[in-house]
Amino acid sequence: MPGIIGKKIGMTSVYNADGKNLACTLVEAGPCVVTQVRDIETDGYKAVQLAYGERKEKNTPKALKGHFAKAKTSPKSKVVEFRDFRAEFEDKVVLGNTIKVDEVFQEQDFLDAIGTSKGKGFQGVVKRHGFSGVGQSTHGQHNRLRAPGSIGACSFPSRVFKGLKMAGRTGGDKVKVLNLKVLKIYPEKNLILVSGSIPGAKNSFVILEK
Repeated sequence: MPGIIGKKIGMTSVYNADGKNLACTLVEAGPCVVTQVRDIETDGYKAVQLAYGERKEKNTPKALKGHFAKAKTSPKSKVVEFRDFRAEFEDKVVLGNTIKVDEVFQEQDFLDAIGTSKGKGFQGVVKRHGFSGVGQSTHGQHNRLRAPGSIGACSFPSRVFKGLKMAGRTGGDKVKVLNLKVLKIYPEKNLILVSGSIPGAKNSFVILEK
């Protein structure tokens, strides 16, 4: 299976065999239900659709109710499609099957984590792009410490180029973190302990890919 859907529980730290303290993230990964299987004959490509998290039936559109009913499962809150699953998972990719975290990952594996970063709102260039500000607080620079400075040329080209680093909305973007190590798996609780940080706030959805 290429991956699994989960929910970020929070961060903690553990000690490894050498006594080094490692920052890590706890994720509730799965169980996920196979809600659709795509094949080359029908859809032109191979993929499996997984669903995770319970959703109130009264807040579920009729089209989605029918979609989940085909898989004989209750409405789910998060649906993700994974392509290119390996041949050994062919028997598990069956409509209505449940995929658990220990069926996808093993301890010491490496994975990629995808999440939506925390929104920071409208921010200036120092916080957004790491600018150092203009000059120092002496020589009349009483209100320029966190300013962007000059943003363009003079009479030519008489405009500001697109893409210039300026103030604006920060965060709330899709972020992918590569090569995080699986430190521990608790299959009875559907928990996985991953080294390093994963984008997103607590209780936000994350996608773990192999």
